[in-house]
Amino acid sequence: MTTRLERLRADHAPALLAFERENREYFARSVPDRGDGYFAEFADRHRALLAEQASGACHFHLLVDERGELLGRVNLVDVAAGAAELGYRIGERAAGRGAATAAVHEVCRLAAAEYGLTTLTAVTTLDNAASRAVLRRAGFAVIGELAIGDRPGLRYRRDLGAVG
Repeated sequence: MTTRLERLRADHAPALLAFERENREYFARSVPDRGDGYFAEFADRHRALLAEQASGACHFHLLVDERGELLGRVNLVDVAAGAAELGYRIGERAAGRGAATAAVHEVCRLAAAEYGLTTLTAVTTLDNAASRAVLRRAGFAVIGELAIGDRPGLRYRRDLGAVG
């Protein structure tokens, strides 16, 4: 599967909303649900994300295949002092096909080369074995435990000094 990351744009809104709706139940199996308000206020939220991105506080990306179909999201949030938190969601149709691993590797490269970041952190629930495997394959190391909603989770870190 050939994929690429696209920086979030205003014209992505319809496809992104459809993606989130299509995968809502799938995502809720491993992460807390966004709630009905997320969907009801999507247009305003999308504009706010673009404003955050323009300010440099975040870097939002969509993962698309060779046909331009939206497969997932890969975001860097809370950018400050050379660090950011990585978050990603890969849709059910692309799960288990290497898309998440490829996307995380690419965003690590972008984080260092394009955004000047030196460190990334990430979190995942203990019961999300696929996400833990993606982070491990991408060079992240466990640095602690935490709660994500009502679920136990792990915090990860990656130094971007040697991004390949």
